[in-house]
Amino acid sequence: MKTTQENLKVLPKLVQWGALGVTALCLSSTAHAQVTTYNVAGLADFTGPYANIMKDVTNCRRGVLDWWSEEVGKSLGVALRIKEFDTRYDVAQVASLWPGIKSELNPVVILGVGGVDTNALQQRLPNDKVSLILGTAGYGFAWKSDNWAFNGRATYVHEAAAFYTWMQKKSGSTAPLKVGVISSEVSPAYVDIHKGVEKFAKDNPKILEVVETIYTEAQPTDLTQQVNRLVRKGATVLQVYTNTAAVVATRRALQSLGKSNIPIVVSAHNGLQSSGKALGDLSQMEGNYEVYGMAMPAEDVTPARTFFDKLRTQYKVQAEYTSNCIMGMSQAIIAARAVEQVVKVKGAGGVTGEAVRAALLSTPMPTERSFGVLPNMKFSNEAPFPTEGLAVNISTIEKGKYKLVEQNVPVPVMSKW
Repeated sequence: MKTTQENLKVLPKLVQWGALGVTALCLSSTAHAQVTTYNVAGLADFTGPYANIMKDVTNCRRGVLDWWSEEVGKSLGVALRIKEFDTRYDVAQVASLWPGIKSELNPVVILGVGGVDTNALQQRLPNDKVSLILGTAGYGFAWKSDNWAFNGRATYVHEAAAFYTWMQKKSGSTAPLKVGVISSEVSPAYVDIHKGVEKFAKDNPKILEVVETIYTEAQPTDLTQQVNRLVRKGATVLQVYTNTAAVVATRRALQSLGKSNIPIVVSAHNGLQSSGKALGDLSQMEGNYEVYGMAMPAEDVTPARTFFDKLRTQYKVQAEYTSNCIMGMSQAIIAARAVEQVVKVKGAGGVTGEAVRAALLSTPMPTERSFGVLPNMKFSNEAPFPTEGLAVNISTIEKGKYKLVEQNVPVPVMSKW
């Protein structure tokens, strides 16, 4: 047992340790109190043509922002919070909702769904000083300089052109592919895609011939008559870049016509997995293709898959590892890394929409920074999407299984349409 004298000797140290503990606690509380939260506006489609895929998109982009806020932003004194708004994938609805969204959130960045967001907002964003980031491919109508709407991928037409160039070469024939296009005039994005592909075919007659472009309603149910017309015209591949409903209707039409051997090519937002699910079974999409310039949801162990697994286990992301989830991850990563760069340069209090845009334009993002979700990326002021080092990945369904067919297929040089 210590004597009173010994206790008196120890007491100053205890006081000192206690003081240090209190100081540390105060510093910790102060640091916690000084975390600045910035708002992100999430445009979504919960009741329109993309309602069936929106859960994966929104949950995965929210998961990325939660991860970044906890594991990156916390040490920088910054957090990102997203609030979603249902726009029904409608240009008029986006335009109508935006003033209220801006007033309520004063967001430093917007995460959108697709072409309707670009179409509705691209004229307003320079005045509002906030960037729109999309996980989809880009659009020809937005291909201009000084843009505030950004796509992490080149245009859908760039991606389709890469696929057709690859497929024509793979055919071993000198004859061009004969493509039938299923499109719609309900969205400026849909119109942009088929016009761009028609221009590519005109410029590259040895690669591609568009036999006809067929226009349908937004969510068609029966396309047997239209598909039959394309088949009679000799189409050897059908392009459906609109939505899952159109893919389902096209596939059912081919099956009913006994022409299941004619492949359909789709993109990420209406990909093989979501279309297969809508058809009742992935094997229903046997022999069809999807193509886009980001990671693909194959079963292989990749950095992108490992990152997704972390989001699901540690950040409670309730989503499947699909192309739609990867789109959501990609746009959120682009946004978070841009905010991260702003904080490093201007501090936690310096994040503004204008500063985020400047970071997007000035800071390349190596693929490692996106965990392989995106390739090496570099924006410029000349276009709203990367224009250098472009490549795509291609997948198919083989024996009922999702399979990665080709990686890093180069995108051909294209002129504007």
